[in-house]
Amino acid sequence: MTAPWEPDTDGPEQEPEVESDAESAEPEAKQQEPDVAELEDRWRRALADLDNLRKRHARELERVRAEERASVTAAWLPLIDNLELALEHAEADPRSVLDGVRAIREQAVNLLAQLGYPRRDEVGVPFDPNQHEVVNVVETPDADPGTVIRVLRPGYGDADKQLRPVAVAVSRKPG
Repeated sequence: MTAPWEPDTDGPEQEPEVESDAESAEPEAKQQEPDVAELEDRWRRALADLDNLRKRHARELERVRAEERASVTAAWLPLIDNLELALEHAEADPRSVLDGVRAIREQAVNLLAQLGYPRRDEVGVPFDPNQHEVVNVVETPDADPGTVIRVLRPGYGDADKQLRPVAVAVSRKPG
């Protein structure tokens, strides 16, 4: 018995089989070809899935927008109904019509607040360029400079989400 590192002397000497680089690369290339085709197929399927997802998302977004428009529009219907009632009673006592119109305005202001746009018409607060729009500057010794002394048009919403800013008159020092 011979050691594994010694050559076998019992028979004719045979050279160990050594594959050439060309022979060994050929089966590897054949094995890779199906992998490349499979990857291309996966890639195309992923692109198709992405395109379908985009289309589905666009349809869903449009559906949600339509539902929101319908919901907001439906919320305004009671106001329209009340305005029509006020117009029907316009020939009645002017004081009751005026009270009805005030109630309708309050209903509209409450609806805007429910939709996330509360009414802003505070007087005596410091001027905030994120919430206020200066329409007039008035010299007055009674208020600190930069204080809102009069609201000319109310605003709706908060500083980060507003429909329109509050139109105000702001004080300044006389002189």
